Amino acid sequence: MDPMTDRLPATADVVVIGAGVVGAACALAAAQAGLRVAVVDRGPITGGTTGAGEGNLLVSDKGPGPELDLALHSRARWIALAESTLDGDVELETKGGLVVAATPGDLAALRAFSRDQRGAGVEAVDLPAESLRDHEPHLAGGLAGGVSYPQDAQVQPMVATAYLLRAARRLGATVHTGVSVTGLPHGVVQTSRGRIATPAVVNAAGTWAGDVARLAGVELPIQPRRGFILVTEPLPPMIRHKVYAASYVANVASGESDLQTSPVVEGTRSGTVLIGSSRERVGYDRTFSLPVLRRLAAEAVALFPFLSAVRVIRSYRGFRPYSPDHLPVIGPDPRAPGLLHACGHEGAGIGLAPATADLVAAALTGAEPPLDPAPFRPDRFVDVRGEHV
Repeated sequence: MDPMTDRLPATADVVVIGAGVVGAACALAAAQAGLRVAVVDRGPITGGTTGAGEGNLLVSDKGPGPELDLALHSRARWIALAESTLDGDVELETKGGLVVAATPGDLAALRAFSRDQRGAGVEAVDLPAESLRDHEPHLAGGLAGGVSYPQDAQVQPMVATAYLLRAARRLGATVHTGVSVTGLPHGVVQTSRGRIATPAVVNAAGTWAGDVARLAGVELPIQPRRGFILVTEPLPPMIRHKVYAASYVANVASGESDLQTSPVVEGTRSGTVLIGSSRERVGYDRTFSLPVLRRLAAEAVALFPFLSAVRVIRSYRGFRPYSPDHLPVIGPDPRAPGLLHACGHEGAGIGLAPATADLVAAALTGAEPPLDPAPFRPDRFVDVRGEHV
């Protein structure tokens, strides 16, 4: 990779705060639109949520509505980027997903969900119990059935982010790590290493997006939602798809702060198996929880019994940027002229990054947006007094 730029520019057409996958995608889209872009991050590239992600590009967990529209657009954009724009292998795997139901009741709910998704443009194939092992030979027996989602895919998130930034730098963007933003007076980004005069700022700071917004005098109710992942030793190819239990969809959509887990299991190109998924709102508590890890392992073994004899070589955790209505915050903030947001994607930021960037670039340039941006507007939240936050 090209070295990062040390010296901050005096001016830029747009400053992107955050060097995760969303910030990187926004930087590339803005640079492709002909804008002079500077990216700043107080940590390293992918040092936040992106670096703790699995790389999912999912449509299977989204019901009809704005987020699904964003996901379908974004999936197509990821494929186009991998084929024609990014000059390296981002490990894009269009391997598809398989959602399984343990009980007849779970299956009925899953099939009602998939029926609605098909009406919104998702490829979803209902599977009876007897055909599940045709798709995944090592699945546990006794499952009620499932749904196959051929459009689900995966990238390697850290590699993908690095190549997005590399493509942006080829178009003149500069990237500055180890730079903390300390103030956002109108028309200026104040940092720990100097000031950048700019008419536009994109807040792509992930779980810290609320802190960045407050520097501009506005509130965003973005909170961290902790999750853990287990990683196994490398194995021969054993799991063909991203496989998860139907309860995962409900957990993603839940607003509960207490611990929620559901088995999510998938292989990687390197042979390791990734095991999730947990969600809990505990602030920025980075403590490793052995009970949560044991619960994830037990649920994965119940789904794939062969895993009981497989060693876990490491585990990691991260914080998803949780938004109260489970929709990302994208676009200009009318409360702070010149400030745009690209945050609040929770666990879907990697999958939704290119579409988010397209909306941001359209707002920056006045171009026609590819999707209706209204559902993602930053001033949509209302506090308990009925006032916008």
